[in-house]
Amino acid sequence: MTDDIRISGVGAWIALIITLLVLVLIVTIAVVSLIVVPRNRRPQSALAWLLLIYTLPLIGFTLFLMLGSRRLPKRRREQQDEINTYILETTEGMDRVSKDSPWPPWLEPIVELNRNLGAMPLVGGNTARLFTDYTASITAMTEAVRGAQRSVHVEFYIMSVDDETEQFFAALGEAAARGVPVKVLYDHVASLRVKGYRRMRRRLDAIGAEHHPMLPVRPFRGQWQRPDLRNHRKFLIVDGAIGFTGSQNLIERGYKRGRRRDGSRLAWKELMVRFEGPIVAGIDALFATDWYSETNELLLRETGTIPTIDPGQGLDAQVVPSGPAFEGENNLRLFNSLVYAAQEQIQICSPYFVPDESMLYAITTAAQSGLDVQLFVSEIGDQTLVFHAQRSYYEELLRAGVRIWLYRAPTILHAKHFTIDDEVAIIGSSNMDMRSFSLNLEVSVMVRGDSIIRELRAIEQTYRENSRELTLDQWLRRPAHMRIFDDLARVTATVQ
Repeated sequence: MTDDIRISGVGAWIALIITLLVLVLIVTIAVVSLIVVPRNRRPQSALAWLLLIYTLPLIGFTLFLMLGSRRLPKRRREQQDEINTYILETTEGMDRVSKDSPWPPWLEPIVELNRNLGAMPLVGGNTARLFTDYTASITAMTEAVRGAQRSVHVEFYIMSVDDETEQFFAALGEAAARGVPVKVLYDHVASLRVKGYRRMRRRLDAIGAEHHPMLPVRPFRGQWQRPDLRNHRKFLIVDGAIGFTGSQNLIERGYKRGRRRDGSRLAWKELMVRFEGPIVAGIDALFATDWYSETNELLLRETGTIPTIDPGQGLDAQVVPSGPAFEGENNLRLFNSLVYAAQEQIQICSPYFVPDESMLYAITTAAQSGLDVQLFVSEIGDQTLVFHAQRSYYEELLRAGVRIWLYRAPTILHAKHFTIDDEVAIIGSSNMDMRSFSLNLEVSVMVRGDSIIRELRAIEQTYRENSRELTLDQWLRRPAHMRIFDDLARVTATVQ
């Protein structure tokens, strides 16, 4: 009996000590988090992290240690600085900027902002051709590769060999067989998630292309950073003279998804642009940046002939790179600056629209000021949490006067572009969400010129014809449980 009491007493003391240690650990986590989490972080993001940590201290703090830093390793940031200097020393075409035609007074400081953020200048004398048809854009890229004589640089967030992309891979093989160096980059995690990843790598090996995954997550090889920091850029550069960029990945239009419950299949609708002119050197400089980061090999800039274009017909363009390799959120600063500069209208197309507070204020302020503000998004989503987080903003946008167009299912409107007045357009890989602002490496191209604005206006009209307009009255009648789910998803989107 005495021994049992003694053992019971020891057990109670051990339990008490463990309880006290756990309490001390939880209090320590709470205090440390309150100091560390808000540092250089958006208030709403900091609050979301603190809520998670205080609700589930051990799990939340562990996740914060894994995912809390959005900065790339120091060496990669140093490489970005080196590339910026290289870009500044090798840029051509600044003397071709057309300021003879009406030049909006608000544009000059935005051009300077972009230059300070991403090192890229505004260059004139460019041409652009837009592609909205999925197969047509892949065919156009294939034809460009078939004409390659000196180099082919390929970089896509997702790459896959399938019936839709087979022609492109065949053209890469033909170029390599002619002795043209073919260099390929693809995001490691994004491409790995797609069925056929190893087959794609084997095909590149067989072609003779030099290829590397971007931001690889391979901790056992010493390759580690926050695993959800991804390279979301998409571009192709041929001979340093032709450049493609935009929203489209190199994969079949259904992303190898199965059929929906109603028997239909999702199909992605994209926007790609084919550039010629000095702007191509800027796009190629971004490829050189990413190649250097993954291989430590600095590629010399191609010295292709810049086509001579009628000054009255050429487009002014500026590449704006962004991502965790830069100190600031370059794309967010650019987007906000343009929204506040608008005098008449703002047309936005973004498949994942989850703005931070500053962008939400900018857009709603524009609408409340009487500007024509329209947002094109999909009626359905391919990413559940992001889709519902996006929906949580609709009421505020509609009340401010923003017109929202829902592109009809089963199409995913994946194009990423917006226009300001009849002056400036942005085309690229960047969504208007906090992931693209903070966690993804992105490319945006700011373009000025009547011809491209007219084309984008026509494209926007096709969106309206294939969409239904959402009204505030309709939105307020949605089921209560969906509203709750939307709001919960919004909280998760702020944990960055």
